[in-house]
Amino acid sequence: MKFIEDQTEQKLRGGYYTPLDLAAYISRWVKDLDPDHILEPSCGDGAFLQALADVGSFKSAKITGFELDPTEARKAAQRAKSLGLPNADIRSEDFLAWAIDNMGKGGKRFDAVVGNPPFVRYQFLPPTFQTRAARIFDELDLKFTKHTNAWVPFILASMSLLRPGGRLAMVVPAEIIHVTHAQSLRSYLGKECRRLVIIDPEELWFDGTLQGAVILMAEKRHGPSDKAEGLGMVPVRGREFIRRAPAELFAAPQAINGKTVAGKWTRALLDLETRDLFDELEAHPDVHRFDDIARVDVGIVTGANKFFLVSDETVETYGLAKYAHPMFGRSEHCPGVIYDERQHAANAEKGSPTNFLWFDDAPASMQSGPKRYIESGEREMLHTRFKCRTRAPWFKVPSVYATEVGMLKRSHDTPRLILNRVGAYTTDTAYRIRTRDIAGERLVGCFLNPMTALSAELEGRHYGGGVLELIPSEIQRLLIPLPKDADIDLEALDASIRNRPTHETLEKQGKQVLGALGISKASQLSALEGWRKLRDRRQRTSTEDLPEAKV
Repeated sequence: MKFIEDQTEQKLRGGYYTPLDLAAYISRWVKDLDPDHILEPSCGDGAFLQALADVGSFKSAKITGFELDPTEARKAAQRAKSLGLPNADIRSEDFLAWAIDNMGKGGKRFDAVVGNPPFVRYQFLPPTFQTRAARIFDELDLKFTKHTNAWVPFILASMSLLRPGGRLAMVVPAEIIHVTHAQSLRSYLGKECRRLVIIDPEELWFDGTLQGAVILMAEKRHGPSDKAEGLGMVPVRGREFIRRAPAELFAAPQAINGKTVAGKWTRALLDLETRDLFDELEAHPDVHRFDDIARVDVGIVTGANKFFLVSDETVETYGLAKYAHPMFGRSEHCPGVIYDERQHAANAEKGSPTNFLWFDDAPASMQSGPKRYIESGEREMLHTRFKCRTRAPWFKVPSVYATEVGMLKRSHDTPRLILNRVGAYTTDTAYRIRTRDIAGERLVGCFLNPMTALSAELEGRHYGGGVLELIPSEIQRLLIPLPKDADIDLEALDASIRNRPTHETLEKQGKQVLGALGISKASQLSALEGWRKLRDRRQRTSTEDLPEAKV
């Protein structure tokens, strides 16, 4: 959980200004349209005004800019004047409020939209802005979620204010490609636009942030008869792409439609061969959606993990043995695919919090040690936390049960299932998996393979730092091959994932799992390379650093 008091002023404003060369490239693309009226919905101190002036041919164009911060708005207005942009109208007001009044029929329409919308979590927006963000979705009859970010309604409103045939080009978070809260935006753009292109850089463009960014280039359809071509991706390294004409780059990638534009855009990062292979495997009778073979439940929600998850030392100090149960919840607790007594003992020896405290007694019947421990939690005001204060007594955690199979919520290279041989509990950093008519060992053994790893990259999401995260609805859509003839040595797999590079383990598992489906070695490697490409992009590394898979 992130709290507003822990955030910098820059993060709360979403004030990461666009490098001038990127702003100029965007300006060159909209210049080809010879626009009369340009919108900049979040102009900051005027970087895009500078770019428009540098590119030229915009002195007669009317530029309407919005900037909520009055100091920055004054800077932008002064900059426009000094740059010789006499028709620039910089407004120190909320763009979303203005957009709501102008989105309907008869409202203002623009030839082009440029900019870099604010990156601010919904939870950090003032209540008035939260209401306006939700109103933008309502105006466009789109599904709204409170997990959204400010840049999503900014783009939605901007696109709705664009005239037919107009162009929108913005620097936006790379998560536009995959996060669930941007699904309404992706669907809306797919419906409204003739063509969409994402310029996807290998490196990070903004200093001081782990947030990846891309350039979104969108051309609006002229009308219902104008064919929607779909989405194209342009991977780039460094700034070499700036030397190319924007129109040439916009036309370069082969656009794909259908599943790609209707859902997450990660499929567009794959080549045609890998997309076709994925579709072929999806239709295989021995390949299943996760939801068809297992149920996903969140782990135990304690409301105060540091209090309820403790080391052996704490158990001994307070005499908590009666209430202590084995648990795991971090990747370092589970380096393989088996959690057994040996792994639990190794974690305990390192001093890890390997015990979950489940207080199922009334305080009156407790010994003095447990009572003192509970009192120590109350001195820290834990009983006033939301999850704790809504239950009685506050220290009795509900929904406590263990499952044979577990899965960590986040992973570095690829997710894996964990066979829970000691009945350990898991907190909400992990999921509890209950199988449907399939042995837990078989599911754990078959889950780790190139196709499921690729499926996780396509379905999951990632943020700063490149860690992959899967929520239950995304896990439910994962593709799991369960060949009847696959013979997985789980002990050998556990040793491999602990001691060998992930790509080597996946390659071997591809031969055993996908090979048992009758999938050729070439197709196995195609799936493996598809996973590596998306994994490397997520982690911002290059496949050149890895050895080639062996044919």
